[in-house]
Parts: sequence; structure tokens; C-alpha cells
Amino acid sequence: MAALNEAVVRVGAVGICGSDLHWFGEGSIGDSSLTAPLVLGHEIAGTVEGGPLDGQVVAVDPAIPCGTCDTCRRELRHLCPEVRFAGHGSVDGGMRERMAWPSELLHPLPSALTAADGAMLEPLGVAIHAVDLGKLRPRAAVAVVGCGPIGLMIIQVARCHGADVVVAVDPLAHRRELALRLGAGSAADPEEAIGNLDVDVAFDVVGSPAAVEIAVGAARPGGRVVLVGIPDDDRTSFPAAAARRKGLTLLVSRRMAEVYPRAIDLVAEGAVDVRSIVSHRYKLDAAAEAFDTARRRLGHKVLIVPSG
Repeated sequence: MAALNEAVVRVGAVGICGSDLHWFGEGSIGDSSLTAPLVLGHEIAGTVEGGPLDGQVVAVDPAIPCGTCDTCRRELRHLCPEVRFAGHGSVDGGMRERMAWPSELLHPLPSALTAADGAMLEPLGVAIHAVDLGKLRPRAAVAVVGCGPIGLMIIQVARCHGADVVVAVDPLAHRRELALRLGAGSAADPEEAIGNLDVDVAFDVVGSPAAVEIAVGAARPGGRVVLVGIPDDDRTSFPAAAARRKGLTLLVSRRMAEVYPRAIDLVAEGAVDVRSIVSHRYKLDAAAEAFDTARRRLGHKVLIVPSG
């Protein structure tokens, strides 16, 4: 049963994120570990049942900040140290048929967008926030190291911000091919990219030391490197001499800021294509197979469809 300020959402689609793979495979992520069973999933959309929004398809903002701490008061709610986050720690996420969630964190979608589109808005928000941190100037040159779903959306958002050159870097051919279709001007295997790039902003969307090294090597003097990927062992390293010599600015991106309205508009206007990134859909009872597909990187975004 929903509390007074909550609504019941019949979950229509929920994406499997890299952080979900950490929880599922390791029982931990960063410095957080599970101490009890957890329902995963924070890329969520569905249909409201009952109340003022009855029948409305909504995207679910998975973050519930405290709203009262100094960080929240400084309008950095995505960095709230007391945040409760769907599918993280002790807060159950969206891989279930129904969930109760604060009504103010439900974003109604235009009629042309489906629940599957809505589930892609959280990772799109992560991409938007990362590009915001990059402070792209018109006609900027950009490298995106790692072309999973968020990397593919960073490519598109960077183009929307006027990036003139976008280079996609990924070891998997099918990811490089989709990156080209979605706006990258060129694509390279990591071995080919090292030492051959010279960009204003480089985005690491992997988190591995090799990916961070490529990003640092790709950035030109005075450039920016935005770290979006989550490292496996909670450690990030980079070639300090190169970063120092170039005077690089390194920024660490966490989740997303208040960008859901922008994400909705980008998809509704056709500026960002999220549907091409969805490669697999599984019913809830096939969740283990869905996670295996995502872990093996056989496609792009894997969705679980609990009520479809």
C-alpha cells in the first residue's frame, strides 16, 4: 500500500545498469555492500494505478534526497549523503510488478513515449549530467571511451551541444557500429586510439585503468576528462605525468542532477534516439538470463519488462 505522498506504479520496463551487474555479481558496489536481499533496478518507468495520475505513463526518478542537509540546500540533491536510491543498499528497486514511490518523483511522459522509452531516461540523465560537467563549447572535439548505453547517449547529447568531432572508442565491433549510426564521426578499437586523439573533452564511461588512460591520453592540453565509469575495485588510476603536463581538469560524475525534463524533451523531439539502444527485453521470470546477457555484453541495453 502506498503512503499518503506516494503512488503505486505498475512497472512497465526497467533497465539493467552496470551498477546492477556489480550488485548482482559481487553483492557490492564501491564501498557499499549488501546485508540483506535487495530488489534491483533504478532505470524505471510504468503506469500509475490510482490517484491523480491514474493511467499516466511515468518515468521514476530513483533518488529520494533528504531535502534538508547542506548539500541539498546547495541544490546538489544528487550528491545528498543521506539519499535513498532505488535498487541500492536497503531500498528495493523496480524489478517487480508494482512499486510505491513518492508522487513528486514521477515524471509524466508525452503520449508518444512508451514505458521502455521512459526507462531509458535515467541513463540519458546520467549522460546529460556528464556532458554538462564537460562544459562543451560549440565545435568542440570529444572522445567517448566506452560505448555502452550511457556512452552511446553521451555521443548524441554531445552532438546536441554542438560538438563538431566525436570519436567513439570501444573494443566491441557492434558497439562501434551503433556509435557511428548514432552520431560518432569515427570509431576506434582502444589499441588504435591510444596516442592518436586530440580532443577538448574525453569521457571515460568504463572505469577501468586502461579506459581512463585512453581518456587522459586523448585530451589535449588544457582539456577536460570526465570520469563516468565505475571501477571494479573502487580505485581509479591515471598517468599522472601526462595529466600534469597537459594541465588537465579531471571531473568525477555521479548519477544525474535535475535533468529529467531535459531528457524527456530530447527524446520527445527526436534529438536523442533511445530506442535503437534497446537490444533485448526479458520477462521478470527470465531475469537471470537477462543479467547474463548484460554481463556478456551481447547487445546494448537490456530491459526487464515485469508487466508486459
